Amino acid sequence: MDDTRMATTIEGSGGDAPARSEAGALAAREPTTKEIRLVVGASSAGTVFEWYDFFIYGTLAYILKDAFYDVDDPTLGLLLVWSTFAVGFAFRPIGAILFGFLGDKLGRKYTFLVTVTLMGIATAGVGFIPTVDTIGVAAPIIVILLRVIQGLALGGEYGGAAIYVAEHAPPDKRGYYTSFIQASVAGGFVLSIIVVLACRFLIPEDDFVSWGWRVPFLLSILLLAISLWMRLMLSESPVFQAMKEAGETAGNPFIESFTYPGNKKRIFVALFGVTGVLTTIWYTAFFSGMSFLRGPMHVDDLTVELILLISGAIAMAFYIFVGKWSDRVGRKKPIIIGALATLVLLFPAFWGLGNLANPALAEAAERTPIAVSGPECSTDPFAELFDREQSDCGKILETLTASGVPYELTPGDDLSLIVAGEPIAIQPAWFESGAARVAGIQNALAPYGFDFSKQQPDLPNLIGIIAILLGLGLLSALTYGSVAALLSEMFPPRIRYSSMSIPYHIGAGYLGGFLPLIAGVIVASTGDIYSGLWYTWGVVAFGVLVAWWGLPGGPPRDFADEVAATHDR
Repeated sequence: MDDTRMATTIEGSGGDAPARSEAGALAAREPTTKEIRLVVGASSAGTVFEWYDFFIYGTLAYILKDAFYDVDDPTLGLLLVWSTFAVGFAFRPIGAILFGFLGDKLGRKYTFLVTVTLMGIATAGVGFIPTVDTIGVAAPIIVILLRVIQGLALGGEYGGAAIYVAEHAPPDKRGYYTSFIQASVAGGFVLSIIVVLACRFLIPEDDFVSWGWRVPFLLSILLLAISLWMRLMLSESPVFQAMKEAGETAGNPFIESFTYPGNKKRIFVALFGVTGVLTTIWYTAFFSGMSFLRGPMHVDDLTVELILLISGAIAMAFYIFVGKWSDRVGRKKPIIIGALATLVLLFPAFWGLGNLANPALAEAAERTPIAVSGPECSTDPFAELFDREQSDCGKILETLTASGVPYELTPGDDLSLIVAGEPIAIQPAWFESGAARVAGIQNALAPYGFDFSKQQPDLPNLIGIIAILLGLGLLSALTYGSVAALLSEMFPPRIRYSSMSIPYHIGAGYLGGFLPLIAGVIVASTGDIYSGLWYTWGVVAFGVLVAWWGLPGGPPRDFADEVAATHDR
């Protein structure tokens, strides 16, 4: 059966049944404006809450590294937190297969009711885990198990919410209505910051670090109740109802996702040309930006959270604008524009952040060359974890990198630290503990203008930082705002949940979810605080080539119309 016939008939278990186009199924049960608002509102709110559950872990990473990991090296502690963060992403594709299968077999509504329930329970569970000081290695093991559950749940959430809205929306407004789902992803990040800020204002700092960090996780119980209440009011998607009544649902959605004519190419394009681009830009804009300001730039934690709250809240509107724009110009154009602009602006944006966030550090680094030499002069980020001995030179390099200080390696058999041509006396106490080493090296560099104190940028610099983050948010919106509509249109309704969830969550789970960890390892290994950006740049560069080749141009089309147009060409 060729693509055109497949688009106009849906093969049921008892033979070929008369097909209904997606627009026809929607027209037969056209939702009222009130119903569409309820669909968008309930789906978006549930998505906000579910992504809040997922992101609160990343927002509190700087505290969790001490709560759940007993390591002396602060860089390793943060890498371990990002490793556990990545575990959740690693299981997203499995969740996509499982819940995609259920969504195509049993329906869109009940599947994402299950996913939001799992997510809420797993997130609240993190708030109940005793710290590593209390139960030892069991603490990180339990965290990892809960992150696995979160990853499975999230693998089914996005596809369900995106498809549910897309299958209710009129074709000419599909980009606009589904853009609220993309904005809700950013909304989950913003909500996580709002909750953390509220806890900071209500709980003294020492208490917040000691036990108050649990409150944002426990809040998931309330958010779960609200989300379930809202989603239980929804009815099933009209497109799925029409297929079910006609006996046209898929027999095995997972297998059909790879055997349906043309679907392998569509999955490849969705994975690398769509998801790989959007997810690496998103995590670079929000999580890399947060880690960069809070870590090597030494900006005050509260200031970082306020900056991200303002920029994230404003950026949410960008996703809706791009989704609506894509209804007129098509889905391909915004993605290509955003990806190409990212390749040009990514490094300048972070250079700008560095100069605005900590001008003294940037100026000192530019005018004061630092050279390090010695035996075995390379870093081993996971030395402590695997009980390997980090060389003394490697410990100095790791401390310089974590402090945001660039350096050059020079040949030499003896361990030395040269600042502006002057040797710095290396103290034996530096190698007894990480804290002593950080304090010793930073105190030695301070007379040369390096400022390692907590930074409170002045108002013009704060405005500049927010403007840069908004620019990164716009790049994210261009590559993400129309994606729910695009992926819904790329795949046939009978296997849509599986077909779009599998590439989306492989891309988001591995290419994006591992970004903080991979970028952190690159930075720790090279000593260049900007070198982790090359990972984002490479993924986006490959993705824009795939998108240019594989995405349909021109006005948006339903799946059946796109297949027919392809066949006619």
